[in-house]
Amino acid sequence: MIDIKSVKPLIIAGPCSAETEEQTLATAQALADSGRVNIFRAGVWKPRTKPGMFEGVGIPALPWLVEVKKRTGLPVAVEVANAKHAESALAFGIDMFWIGARTTSNPFSVQEIAEALRGTDVPVLVKNPMNADVELWNGAVERLAKCGVKQLGLIHRGFSGYGSSNYRNTPMWHLALEIKKRLPELPIFCDPSHICGNRENLLEVSQQAADLNFNGLMVESHITPQTAWSDAKQQVTPEALVTLLDSVVWRAEGSDSIAYQTSLDQLRGVIDRLDDEILRLLSKRMEAAEGIGRIKRENNVMILQATRWEQVVERILARSEELGLSPDFLKIVLEAIHIESINKQKQIMQE
Repeated sequence: MIDIKSVKPLIIAGPCSAETEEQTLATAQALADSGRVNIFRAGVWKPRTKPGMFEGVGIPALPWLVEVKKRTGLPVAVEVANAKHAESALAFGIDMFWIGARTTSNPFSVQEIAEALRGTDVPVLVKNPMNADVELWNGAVERLAKCGVKQLGLIHRGFSGYGSSNYRNTPMWHLALEIKKRLPELPIFCDPSHICGNRENLLEVSQQAADLNFNGLMVESHITPQTAWSDAKQQVTPEALVTLLDSVVWRAEGSDSIAYQTSLDQLRGVIDRLDDEILRLLSKRMEAAEGIGRIKRENNVMILQATRWEQVVERILARSEELGLSPDFLKIVLEAIHIESINKQKQIMQE
């Protein structure tokens, strides 16, 4: 049985889809020969956004994965989206499953899979749901755990959003850190392929995951990505995968150096003092917001002044480069301040 905690970083790689036996075996052999991959992954059932798209070969592809394991010695993993998928994969001796984002979003499907896996010892990795809902992610893990699935892990593949973005799925790293905080005993892996949606940004996202102490990566790799039947833009050749992995720096979790610890303690002391100052300033800001709430109440004026808030945001975001703070970070901070300010004014209005 695979121990998903025994290797760090654990690298899971393989094609988005097992398209043909030849393509599957050739990709697997190249990845095995690289010596850098711990588990071979391939999509057998592919939940797609629209009908008519390639939805995977299905059960006929499972013997190909059995042959992969026989020829290369690599454990094999597939995505399961319902109980029938899980039962079929178990029958062929598949070593590890992962639950995709669309399935994680459906508690009924997760429960059916959990019941199908009751009494087995197959490791299961759970991808975050499509929408930014940590409770749903956490709930899927709980359902599997209650059915006796002992080896559980998490996959961060980013979250869907509307509109243009540099990412196919926005990372929202703070949500990955939140699930790590809630489930510290579980390993978490990053899927940079689905976050990026392209090959160009894989290194940036992979390095971010390494810096945040993730346990490994799940990367899509195809023997000829340009001819892939699905997600061609985000897959890399086995050779390119090796280059990527050679470029990612996996850092130590700590150091016994006295100089390191002394410097760290000093800077943490600075941060603690600055945090206290920031909180005092925020408290004073909320006092000013309460004063505004009283003036609005006395003059029978509504709380939300959208134009004024847009001016505040625009003014502060224009200083992002000067401040050395990213616009995304500033937006999050400003939104939190705005919500608290509105809540303070609502309390005044209701007095």
